[in-house]
Order: sequence, then structure tokens, then C-alpha cells
Amino acid sequence: MIPENISNEVLNELQNIVGTDYLFVDANVLSDYGHDETEDLSFAPQVVVKPKSTSEVSAIVTLANQHQIPVTPIGGRTGLSGGALSVYGGIALSTERLNQIIAIDAKNLQVTTQPGVITEVLRDAVAAQGLFYPVDPSSQGSCFIGGNVAENSGGARAVKYGVTKDYVLNLEVVLPTGEIIWTGANTLKNATGYNLTQLLVGSEGTLGIVTQIVLKLLPLPTANVLLLVPFYKAEQACEAVSAIFRAGITPSALEFMERDAITWTANYLGEVNVPIGDNVQAHLLIEVDGNYPDILFQEAEKIMHVLEAYEIDEVLFADTDEQKNALWKLRRAVSEAVKANSIYKEEDAVVPRYELPNLLTAVKKAGEKYGFQSVCYGHAGDGNLHINIIKGNMSDEAWQNEVPKGITEIFEATVALKGTLSGEHGIGWVQKRYMPIAFNALHLQLMKQIKNIFDPNNILNPGKIFPDEI
Repeated sequence: MIPENISNEVLNELQNIVGTDYLFVDANVLSDYGHDETEDLSFAPQVVVKPKSTSEVSAIVTLANQHQIPVTPIGGRTGLSGGALSVYGGIALSTERLNQIIAIDAKNLQVTTQPGVITEVLRDAVAAQGLFYPVDPSSQGSCFIGGNVAENSGGARAVKYGVTKDYVLNLEVVLPTGEIIWTGANTLKNATGYNLTQLLVGSEGTLGIVTQIVLKLLPLPTANVLLLVPFYKAEQACEAVSAIFRAGITPSALEFMERDAITWTANYLGEVNVPIGDNVQAHLLIEVDGNYPDILFQEAEKIMHVLEAYEIDEVLFADTDEQKNALWKLRRAVSEAVKANSIYKEEDAVVPRYELPNLLTAVKKAGEKYGFQSVCYGHAGDGNLHINIIKGNMSDEAWQNEVPKGITEIFEATVALKGTLSGEHGIGWVQKRYMPIAFNALHLQLMKQIKNIFDPNNILNPGKIFPDEI
């Protein structure tokens, strides 16, 4: 699906919809909107538009559907699977002007927001009213809440609180044909017909463009305890994860970081100093939260009792907010640090948490077999491992031909462990070739038929999720 050059007539109509100041055909702008954080990939659109309202989004999509022009919804461009890449050119529809928090309903613990609101801005706004939106992806300071909905984003605190889908109550959506619908109701329970809301969450912008989001909120926890635990063996760090839960503790965060993840990030940030013993291979960053500090300290003591069964170095208890913020800054910057070192591919396979040591072993075996280095970290409490495959000094030929073989074997091992290909980054452009590992032909055909019903002309974010041969 490679469109002809967009005609001047269509460009004029787009300009009439969004205004002269919000239509862009300049090469530099097109280049900027042609990439996200996925590897070094770039696909420039033919035009960028920045609508301000649902009606403008509807008019743009209606026009594109009439002329069968691809439309790629674009948010904060922080994605890691190529979901916002305009792989067939066409129209890049940026949601950055749809950036208003419409209402915070403290009585019902809900917030209604447009998709272009930065996730951290939303979290801070509700926190100011004593409310809590727990979903906290590492890119929360720059990613958009609409992109979180599109990818069903998670984050460090998903282990206790869940992911985006667990908080979305209702969505206003512009369909690929231009019609506008609300998918559900602003209620905590809804057994009325098919659940279109949850179908749209995680659909990666292929079924509709979200223009309003109603989210459930929680009361804001007032206290937490944070500890950084060094392990002499990375596999034991993974093993300890399941043991903590089996001991009756549900941490609010439980993050795994290999040694390189911490050292690269500390060097990248410069101002964060974490002493690391010579023989330490990995760390767990463990947080418990709530409203009663005495109970939290009891839980921390119970965690320490579990950890006595493993070979660990001295545990760091973060005593101050400054220490806690420094440790979280370190964890959240790992992806940036890895990217600063080398071109890389990032996978985010997920398995039942008890199988995490086996997944880590499979990753390292694949690296040895196909000649690549990997730096692993992630949301261990969910069994979600971010696997950063480093190009480094690998030849282009090996990078293009050998690494995909290794990724295939990692995903085959993941599925054999009852896991799946992506925990929170989505499939997008770069993972779609691996979908037959997780799904048989019937599964994929059912998904494709859903896409065809919503988008008969295949204009909305085409080329994503499905393998080319499906």
C-alpha cells in the first residue's frame, strides 16, 4: 500500500480542516515525525497534520478514507516496536494538540482526558487531588496517555496495580471511516454487549483513533519502602522474584537489572552513584507501598528473610526521597543509556514469573549461538523481561541475518514457557514477522477479519501487527 503523491487538492482540504499553521510538508518536520525510539528506523510521512478536536480528526480520517490514503496516528514518539512509523507514507496525524485534561471527578475516582496529555502530567494532576493513576511506563515524562492506551502500556507498578487496560472505562474513538463512537460506559462494571473498549486498548492505532479517555483512579498511597538488592548470580535474582510472592508479599514494584544495565546507566547519567561489588551480576529494585509505614517495614523485613536463601551483597535501603528518586531515575533511564551505547533491538517477552530464570537462560544461550551481546532488565514481578540486543561491533550482515534467528529462538522458548512475545511494547512494525510463533493461522485470520470490519480500506496504521503473508 504505497500511495501516490498526495494531491494539492487533498493538501488544501487538510489545510482547511486544521489551519495553515498545523499542516506540515517541510522535509525536516517530515523526518522528525518519521521515527520513534525503535532502533534507527525512519519512515517519513508525506504530510503531518495536528488536529485540535475530535471533529477535526474525523474530517481528516473521512478525507483519507475517501482517497485511500494511509493515516498513522502519532503520539509522543516514544514507542519501541515501530507502531508510530509511517511505513507507507501518507498522513501522519499527531495528537499533540489534543492535550487537555477535561475533568477530574474526585467523587467517582475518574478522570477524562484527551490522548495528547503526557502521562506524568496526568499522574501529577490527579495526585494533587489525592488520587492515583498507577500506570508508570519508564517514558512517562514524555509519552502520551493515548499512546499508552494504543499499546496497553505497563510500567514498574503494574505488578501490583495492573496495566493500562485495567483503568480504561470508556473511549471516544474516530473510526477509520470517520464515524465517532463511545465504546462503553463510565461505570466500574459493564456486561452489556461485546467489550469494544478493551478491544481498542492495545490495538496499536489500527482500529480507531482515540480522542477521549475515561480512566479509573485510586486513592493515593502515602508511604513506601524501597530497597536495592545485589545478587552474585543473575539467575538467583530471577528465582527470588517468585519466592517473594510465594511468601505472601505483593510489592508495588519489583524490577530486575543486569550489571551492565546499572553500570551503563550510571555512566550515562553521571550523577547517580551506586556501589557495585566486583562479583555482582544483577540487582532487584523492590518497593512496597501503602498508608501504614509500620506494616511496610514488616513487609520489607519479610522480604529480607526470603532473600537470605540467596547469595546477595549488602542491601541498600533508600532512606530519603532523594535516594528513592535517584534509584528510580537510574531504572527509568536504562533504555536511553543502552541506546546511547549502540544501535539495539529491544524485545519485551513475558513469561509466568516462576519461569523468568529459564527465559534469561534462553536469551543468553541465543546470544552465544548467534554472536550478540544482550543487556536485560525489566518488570520481573510480571515476568516481563526487556531484552536489549546490542549491535556494537557486529557486521551489518550479522545484524540483519543472524540476530533475527536468535530472536526467533528466544520467542520460541518464551512461548514454550507459556509466555508471549510482548508484555507492553506491542507488536507494531518490527515484531510482526514473529507473530506466527505465538498464534496459528486461525488466530491471525480472526484478528485480520476484525481489522477488515473496522477498516475495510486498510488506511489506519497499515503494515502493523500482521505478518506480510497473512
